[in-house]
Amino acid sequence: MYEGGERKPGTDLIAHWRKHDREAQSLRAHLLETSQLAERFAAKVGLSEVGRMLGMLHDLGKASNKYQDYLRTKEGLISPDEDCYSQARRGEIDHSTAGAQLVYRKLANRGQEGKFLAQFSALVLASHHSGLIDCLTPDGKNNFQERMDKSDKDTRFTEAIWKLPDISQQLDDILSHPIEHRFCKRIYEELKETVDSKETLAFKRGLLARFLLSCLLDADRSNTADFEAPENELMRNYGKRHPWTVLIERLERKYSEFGCALAQMDTASHSYEVNQARAQVARACRDSAARPRGIYRLTVPTGGGKTLASLRFALHHAETHKMDRIFYVVPYITIIDQNADKVRNILELPGEREKVVLEHHSNLTPQEEARRHNLLAENWDSPVIFTTQVQFLESLFGGGTRDARRMHQLANAIIILDEVQTVPIRMTHMFNTAMRFLVHDCGATVLLCTATQPPFGETGNDFRSLFIPPENHIIQNEHSVFKGLKRVEVHDERKPGGWTWKEIADLIEHALREKGSVLAVMNTRASTRALYEAIKNRKLATTYHLSTNMCPAHRLDILAKIIAKLEAKEPLICISTPLIEAGIDIDFGAVIRALAGLDSIAQSAGRCNRHGMREGLGSVWVVNPLNENLDRLPDIKIGREKAQTVLDDFRDDAGRFSGDRIGLQAIAKYYSHYFKVNEKEMDYPVSRNSGIGRDDDLFNLLAANKLAVNAYSNAQQVAPDILLRQSFRSAMKEFQVIGSITRGAVVPYLYGKSLIVELCAAPELEKQHGLLREAQRYSVNLFEHQFDKLLKVGAIQEVQPDSGVYHLNEQYYSEDFGWDNEQISDMTLYIV
Repeated sequence: MYEGGERKPGTDLIAHWRKHDREAQSLRAHLLETSQLAERFAAKVGLSEVGRMLGMLHDLGKASNKYQDYLRTKEGLISPDEDCYSQARRGEIDHSTAGAQLVYRKLANRGQEGKFLAQFSALVLASHHSGLIDCLTPDGKNNFQERMDKSDKDTRFTEAIWKLPDISQQLDDILSHPIEHRFCKRIYEELKETVDSKETLAFKRGLLARFLLSCLLDADRSNTADFEAPENELMRNYGKRHPWTVLIERLERKYSEFGCALAQMDTASHSYEVNQARAQVARACRDSAARPRGIYRLTVPTGGGKTLASLRFALHHAETHKMDRIFYVVPYITIIDQNADKVRNILELPGEREKVVLEHHSNLTPQEEARRHNLLAENWDSPVIFTTQVQFLESLFGGGTRDARRMHQLANAIIILDEVQTVPIRMTHMFNTAMRFLVHDCGATVLLCTATQPPFGETGNDFRSLFIPPENHIIQNEHSVFKGLKRVEVHDERKPGGWTWKEIADLIEHALREKGSVLAVMNTRASTRALYEAIKNRKLATTYHLSTNMCPAHRLDILAKIIAKLEAKEPLICISTPLIEAGIDIDFGAVIRALAGLDSIAQSAGRCNRHGMREGLGSVWVVNPLNENLDRLPDIKIGREKAQTVLDDFRDDAGRFSGDRIGLQAIAKYYSHYFKVNEKEMDYPVSRNSGIGRDDDLFNLLAANKLAVNAYSNAQQVAPDILLRQSFRSAMKEFQVIGSITRGAVVPYLYGKSLIVELCAAPELEKQHGLLREAQRYSVNLFEHQFDKLLKVGAIQEVQPDSGVYHLNEQYYSEDFGWDNEQISDMTLYIV
């Protein structure tokens, strides 16, 4: 008799209980329905049978009496007084390993090919509640094999097979064909490119394992969510959406309007030359769309119309190649705020029920990986997705399951990476290899957009570089386009010792008199605030402050006020962090930029005389603030040093740079210096003080994992007999896109106050998708030490117990600066 009392095989096995009506989802139905979804998702990389197998086995361990008793006890269907009552909690019952052991035992004895497929499949199944586990731990322990050898007492493998014999039979039906041969052809022949080394091939195999995990995670979570809330199915696209031809027609109508406006302009004006250059960019994007899938680059000066031009390429490319979706990936939330609205206004008609554009950019949803919380995660099922670089890179390399769930949606998609120069230097080789995997192995097209293209093809390691053939440069005459879009003169105003805040304020005053409006961009929030306070009291003009301490809605409101005043030609001053310099369509008469990397200076310059409507060229002054401390911002500090080298060379011989401090030659020279000094940083190094416990790098840990392999071999006197040797989980714990983990909190800015009240009172918060989505624009992201400090003093509170959603109290949010460490007003309590 099995623990908890004997039942007939397969009778009344439960996967989940529905909360609102206590209806049960049968385990058999959940496994089969999940297998159908996973099969469809995995078909995008030619591995449909593997996906079907994963979905069929993922919750096999739930058939055990112990798990079934847990579910029934939880719902009050078993009395604690009955003999079969189980004290176990869900997290203590391993229901992932039984399916992994079944497929491993079925395949591992079918030769080397069978063993390879066995490990991939078993790894994914064992990882579907934790994220990919370590195959070898950093210290050389064979964690994967230990999981496969886990005792029957702990996994209840034998019991699960006895309870669901038909599932085992269906697995046998799948394995009656030699699917391992097809799989090994994929991982040995088809994954490999001519530029791959053993290390990059191992890295790509790890990405394939994560892709298969993504297929299973999304299938599992979606099926569960649709059972718990059947109305979810009506909200999902599941492939049903507007044809690309309809969206193309809407965008082309907009371009027709642009053409009519251009025809009516004075051909002698500078603004006509600027708009003609933009039209040339848009035509080049349209003409390139019919080319094969691949990696493309769009190099256009800031203000050259990249957003809509790249969308034009993507829509036509998607229709030509019958692709699934378009991703627009940006470095900052601020860019999403403006650009998503611009695209939405073109592609979505008023009153239209079906939405085209999805914004996904908040980590407001809870951090825990419990099923209840996973149901809140977006799975990127929309035709056009605007998301951040953080979300995109986390989907490829982040820990846990929340972000990994989305990865499979990147297959057969167009991925536009806007302002791609902002990809952190330490991720260069991981990024390059992942982009090659998505294009070569997942049928994606990647478009790298920026005015300042980093030399991803010249990283010092040919195997980890990203080569873009010349014919895939969408703009073939880049020098001509840059000349046509030249709208500013950059003045190098560095001086020994640096500028005080008073001196920079004096320069702002001078620039305001000369140009009518001024944007000053500093490198840090502290220096931005210091300069704002230095200039505001002079009462020269309406003065605004912008930083990421403000929630997106707050920044949008400030930007709207700035744009209105600029259009009305009213004098104004804006003091901002670098958030304003990438993708924001705004046009100042003058810009003052704190010395930083030449790419950042060029981006700030793009906010000056943006449309060529002002008389003559706009003015950009580069200054070196005396009191700006960059010790905690090493990337910006190195960029500043290398920019100084190029600016010094320009002073000696401006002719070498065609007389342009931010032109193509200057940017190329800057990046050659910047990449050279950072060659050893491009594999994402980690130190012995990290969780890894030794000096290593994430590329190695996610590829050949040589140090762990050596540790195992030295201890066992034999190499580990597994193909995947990566320390997945250990590496992903160390992975951080922005250098530190952040936590989201809803802030009491205007409508945010009402949202907080609603969140505090909402029944079944996990189902309030619309409410949480609205809250994204009224939330800020805090580094963990900031979050913990505010939590400790009661400035941050949970909206509901155990919800994982937090809000900031009103006295810690300022109309001028956003959130603050110090109390700025009286306490407001949200009592419901």
